[in-house]
Amino acid sequence: MTKTAERRPVTKAAVPPLPAPPLPGSRRRRHLIDQARAYAFLLGGLVCFALFSWYPAIRAVVIAFQKYTPGSKPRWVGTANFTRVLHDPEFAAAWRNTLTFTLLALLIGFAIPFVLALVLNELRHAKAFFRVVVYLPVMIPPVVSALLWKWFYDPGAGLANEALRFLHLPTSNWSNGTDTALVSLVIVATWANLGGTVLIYLAALQSIPGELYEAAELDGANLLQRIRHVTVPQTRFVILMLMLLQIIATMQVFTEPFVITGGGPENATVTVLYLIYKYAFLYNDFGGACALSVMLLVLLGVFSAGYLRLTRTEGDTA
Repeated sequence: MTKTAERRPVTKAAVPPLPAPPLPGSRRRRHLIDQARAYAFLLGGLVCFALFSWYPAIRAVVIAFQKYTPGSKPRWVGTANFTRVLHDPEFAAAWRNTLTFTLLALLIGFAIPFVLALVLNELRHAKAFFRVVVYLPVMIPPVVSALLWKWFYDPGAGLANEALRFLHLPTSNWSNGTDTALVSLVIVATWANLGGTVLIYLAALQSIPGELYEAAELDGANLLQRIRHVTVPQTRFVILMLMLLQIIATMQVFTEPFVITGGGPENATVTVLYLIYKYAFLYNDFGGACALSVMLLVLLGVFSAGYLRLTRTEGDTA
């Protein structure tokens, strides 16, 4: 007769109780702590913007309505600074040169990067090498780049005229001629900022689906027709965005006329930003400089608003 093993009752493992949901007050407190921690991380950046960007901008608007000279007490003069600046003979020349520079930069510096991006996009070999070559001018400091071009444009022994003599072509005064100085500066600015624009265009071109080009080829479209009916419509947003950014940037041109021409010859390259510099640091007229700055700020604000509206509209449709 065998003994049967005693059956022991099976005990279930104890299941820990679920934590009680946090009280509304504790959730609110944790949310406030997270918000305070996030703003604490942003505090450094906010302080830097406030001290070095917002405060100078607000202070410039205030000084635009004051007679301000370092070492003396500011005195309110209303719109006298604006009136004096508007009647300055250099004012019209500066705005004319700035607008002409912007127009030439759009004609020269807007088409060339797009064409280069198309060429780089079609390359099958050495793509990385040519991208580095195109982007190289961006890595050169702007002042160094302007000094190199100043030597390049030298009417005597400059490399530009030496190349023309070698080709038995007539030489030019380049940055020393009243008719050629502004165009020479546009070439410098285009060369210096070419790389970044080309890479942005190249990224936009590479995002276009290849099926669109294949369908266009099946329909018998040649290269120019593919660019017109496929490439341009697909990169329309990037083209408009870069156009607005280029207008904003070129209307603030300063380094090239300051380093290469000094605003000459005969005020042929005086721009608005260079005139602001002259008012502040040559004429010691900070009220006039700030008044001119406010005028430029208003104009650039219009283009900036257009840029923000364009990006917001594209974001809503995406």
